[in-house]
Order: sequence, then C-alpha cells, then structure tokens
Amino acid sequence: MSDRFDKAPHPSYRLIPSQFPPIGLFDTVATPADLEAVMELVGWTNDRLVVDRIRRLPEVEWVYGVANASIVMAAFLHVAPGGMRFNAADLGAWYAADDLRTAAAEVGHHLRREAVARDVATMVRTYRCYTANLLGDYLDLRGQQALRSDIYDSASYVASQALGEQVRLDGGAGIVYDSLRRKAGVNIAALRPRNVHDVTQAHHFEITVSADDRRIDVRKLSN
Repeated sequence: MSDRFDKAPHPSYRLIPSQFPPIGLFDTVATPADLEAVMELVGWTNDRLVVDRIRRLPEVEWVYGVANASIVMAAFLHVAPGGMRFNAADLGAWYAADDLRTAAAEVGHHLRREAVARDVATMVRTYRCYTANLLGDYLDLRGQQALRSDIYDSASYVASQALGEQVRLDGGAGIVYDSLRRKAGVNIAALRPRNVHDVTQAHHFEITVSADDRRIDVRKLSN
C-alpha cells in the first residue's frame, strides 16, 4: 500500500499543564547567536539534554523572534523520558489534536495513568490551551489501525517511534493519525518546529479524572 499524505487539521489544539509557565526565551531574540547567549544567561544550558537536543536541530528549524516561540521550542527540547508515540527521547515533537475534546481525551488518559501509578483515587490538573496552524504535508495514517496495528499499539511505542524518526530523517513534516482516546478524533505529530505557525494561547481548563472511571471532567476556567 502506497503512503498517502495530507494537510493537518486546522486549527489544531494542544493542552499544556499550567504548572509549567511559559518562559519567553525564544520570543524576543533576533538571531541564533543571540539565542545561544540568552540560553546561557537564563540557565537553559544547565540541562545538558536541552543543549544536546538543540544541536540536533539545524538552525533553519529553530523558531525565535515570534510570539510563543518558546512554547514551540520547548516541545522539541524538553522530552518525556522514553519519548512519546512518534518521537524517541533524543528530540521531541509538537503533538496536537483536531478538536479540543480530542486534546482533552488525550491528556485525560495520561492523567488517569498517573493517578493509577500514584495509587490515588482522583487527580485534578489545570491546562493551558494553544491553537496553531501546522504547515506541510503529513503522512496520513488515519483509518489504518487494523493494517498498522504495531504503529497503533497502545502498550508499546517501539514501532511508532521508529516510523516517526524515519519520517523526521527523511525531511517529512510529521504524521496525522487516529486518536486512540476519542472515537473519530484525529491527532497530529508535527516533527518540524518551523511548521508550527500562528501559535495562540486560548483558555485554561481544569481536567479531573478518577483512577477507576474512564470519564473525564473538563471545566473551562475564566482567564
């Protein structure tokens, strides 16, 4: 079966825990040299992994000098241990959804897993919502859960990370795929910072989950 490509849904939605406040390091600098100097000044270079990761990104991929550039770059430079579905631990990606409900279902799933791991009955967390326009042509895996069950494996990211990193190596924009947490929902893994455009902070939401209940309660907070 030949690969197919498509544009990412627009707009896209990304939820980030509010406990990690935005730091506008990349937003106001004008050149890569300025950026490296500011990183040194504010201590980002204290994290060896961050330095290693930004060196893996060609300078032409760096996002700086625009609003919310730091939010974009943080997605690629601060990576969950072990990586995520389509990225390994060496470099992150911008994960987003076609709908706010899909984004909430995704973060709610991971919040519930955290509740189970911590052996607590309930967890509540506040998130900031960002909308963005994701440029480029994305490898389209929608409707292929049966054909590519290894990529959609809910217990292992081995095959999906290998695919994502190959797409990145080949210069691809990223991957668009079915959400496993919300029926008919669509997710996007954007693998190039420069393709994440028009990032705008929207509302804050409080999400509540229970360890033994799949329901996700979402409450919009006043700005």
